[in-house]
Amino acid sequence: MRLVQVRDESGARRVIAANDKGAAYVRGVESVRALAWAAIEHHVTLAEAVEAVGYEGEADLAALAEAGRLLAPIDHEDPAHLILSGTGLTHLGSAEGRDKMHRAAADAEKQTDSMRMFLEGVEGGKPEAGQVGQQPEWFYKGDGSQLVGPGEALTMPAFARDGGEEPELAGIYLIGPDGTPFRLGLTLANEFSDHVTERHNYLWLAHSKLRQAALGPELLTGTPPEDVQGTSRIRRDGAVIWEKPFLSGEANMSHYLSNLEHHHFKYDLFRRPGDIHVHFFGTATLSFSDGIETREGDVFEIEAAPFTLPLSNPLARAAEARVTVKQL
Repeated sequence: MRLVQVRDESGARRVIAANDKGAAYVRGVESVRALAWAAIEHHVTLAEAVEAVGYEGEADLAALAEAGRLLAPIDHEDPAHLILSGTGLTHLGSAEGRDKMHRAAADAEKQTDSMRMFLEGVEGGKPEAGQVGQQPEWFYKGDGSQLVGPGEALTMPAFARDGGEEPELAGIYLIGPDGTPFRLGLTLANEFSDHVTERHNYLWLAHSKLRQAALGPELLTGTPPEDVQGTSRIRRDGAVIWEKPFLSGEANMSHYLSNLEHHHFKYDLFRRPGDIHVHFFGTATLSFSDGIETREGDVFEIEAAPFTLPLSNPLARAAEARVTVKQL
């Protein structure tokens, strides 16, 4: 089942449940978060929660997408209670592009920290049942104010040196009333980073990740697919200037999702009841690694089965804002 958040013609929020047979509005539900909270309270799955309230009318997802009514598949009424974070060097092959960026700053005869972390993940990222595996690279992106929906601009700061796509999957989580993290599902994502800043010095990774991120319109519920195969492309003035397949899912990763989840939610501050977490699982495919320099107006497109709707976002740059700290 896929869940989609939309605004109807009146501006009211609605939730749509879709599967291979079609799509329909979920009766009386305005947000995926509200639906998930009800499922937690009643000890049922999201699919069972949908069936419990029922449907009211068919929905045309293609028409809603064309009308620009699709929203990000998760949000929070208080953006401070939505946390964006992620992991890197988690995919087989993901170290190559990072290693190219960082090797210039390291002794050519020595293994870079990036390669060391990747190889440690390959060795220990898929532990035996009941064991704790190798911890991954982790980064913070921001709160819900940095979340961008389908079709909206991904806006880099005025001081950014680059705005580059990162096609990947993101896990969506809601923390239950007793502090238990519940995975609601997965969504397509463009994690969006400043790779030029990161390349200058890998210690600037934290700076390069403090950027917006876009989520595809569909939240895929149930057991995550092991093999996700998709395509990432960039359009400029309507023409495709770069296109490449990307792989995700545990079959193409050096870590189990459960291991990445453990090393995020092991921290008490990430288990605050009611909070939403959007956790990006990483990628091995970047246009930056192929020498592409993005420009304002470029459009990032990401698509992958079993998601039926693509994620598309134009690139923009924010106006310069000078900040002055005042002494009280």
